[in-house]
Amino acid sequence: MSSAERLVQASLLGRTGFASGLKSRYGPDSSEPGLRDRCNRCRSGSVREHDHFVLTVSRITNRPKYVNMADINLSALKDRGPRDEARSAPDEPMWDLIELLFFAYRDFVGDPDDVLAKLGFGRAHHRVLHFVNRNPGMKVADLLDILRITKQSLGRVLKQLVDEGYVVQKEGERDRRQRLLFVTDKGEALAMKLARLQTVRITRALDDVGPGAHEAARKFLAAVIDADDRAGVLDFIARANLARRRRG
Repeated sequence: MSSAERLVQASLLGRTGFASGLKSRYGPDSSEPGLRDRCNRCRSGSVREHDHFVLTVSRITNRPKYVNMADINLSALKDRGPRDEARSAPDEPMWDLIELLFFAYRDFVGDPDDVLAKLGFGRAHHRVLHFVNRNPGMKVADLLDILRITKQSLGRVLKQLVDEGYVVQKEGERDRRQRLLFVTDKGEALAMKLARLQTVRITRALDDVGPGAHEAARKFLAAVIDADDRAGVLDFIARANLARRRRG
């Protein structure tokens, strides 16, 4: 019996993957009438010419593929449902806007990259610094939700920022298990330096476009965000702006 045929037989008997030990609940039991006949037909090859699953399985390799689960953020992979935009997309992609967004983002983050590289930091450090500076006392869980990275990835970046004196973690006043994040004076100075570099580029671009460019750009970027997230993002930005004004 080939390895592919053994895989088919095992799957039908409920002995592979999560079906092991659960076949009576989630899959057919090996004593189900007719099941053994199907397995015998698989072994004899009579199913092959009609069963597309068998034909597909015969091409499966047994060579394992390594996947680092620590780099997979399952919450970012959740099913968000169909999008109206995708269904109504034109036949020809909007190449100009797609590529302009790419090059604009490349240069937008490129200005801070030079400063960060001299410190041994990357873009992940920049993002953490930015949002912690904008939202003093934010929880690690909230930062994870914003960045949509794994705990392991965030943990590596946070450790470096804490060790080098840019960020501090404090216990929550009501729940001591919480870890609240704050930038130090050193961290705030770096976050503001990077934000000013990006503001110079944005200001120059808005001036080139002319009157009303700021509001038009704001509306466009907000509309690019998923509709389910848009109101929350705008509220998040407004609250951060208000808190900063109160701090003076």
